[in-house]
Amino acid sequence: MSKDFFQDKSNNYEKDKNRVDNVQNIANLITKEIDFDKSMEIIDFGSGTGLLLEKIAPFVKSITAIDLSPSMNKKLNDKRDLIDCNLEILEIDLAKTKLEKKFDSIISSMTLHHIENIENLFKDFYNILNENGTIALADLDIEDGSFHTEDTGVYHFGFDRDEIVKIAKNVGFKNIKIQDASIAYKPQGGYPIFLLTASKYI
Repeated sequence: MSKDFFQDKSNNYEKDKNRVDNVQNIANLITKEIDFDKSMEIIDFGSGTGLLLEKIAPFVKSITAIDLSPSMNKKLNDKRDLIDCNLEILEIDLAKTKLEKKFDSIISSMTLHHIENIENLFKDFYNILNENGTIALADLDIEDGSFHTEDTGVYHFGFDRDEIVKIAKNVGFKNIKIQDASIAYKPQGGYPIFLLTASKYI
């Protein structure tokens, strides 16, 4: 069984005003860039306690929340009745578990840097999207490693925007756009966050 890196953080995760504000900024930009509708079935990859998906839920039919952390999933499940769409919670490693169904969109906030092989992840995303499906992925710009002050299973100190756009393009995504989404403020400074959006056309 893999370590739950967020076991000690889950209880206070949503009490961090800076984190909540940051996710709100990301959600605002996602809803501006992606045309959601109430027929859509989407994924929130690295859903945590549901800070992002609860803001997207009113615009879609269903959300499949994917997260490896049992403690974070429990927090999300505890507020299931407050989520304004159908909700499924999957405690799986998407790199090792292939989903049978396809989805209309994939959203994610601050999870990519926890994934070792980003190119393989983008391939998995592409394969589980319906034609014309979209991605909206937010994460850190390149930083000096000071963003994480504790071990939460980090593989990347942020990302170079040109490099991650290149990965998305090589996988086959179209209409790729990357832009400023927010700034995550911590005592040690502010950390810029981007939003990458793209579409799957066959």
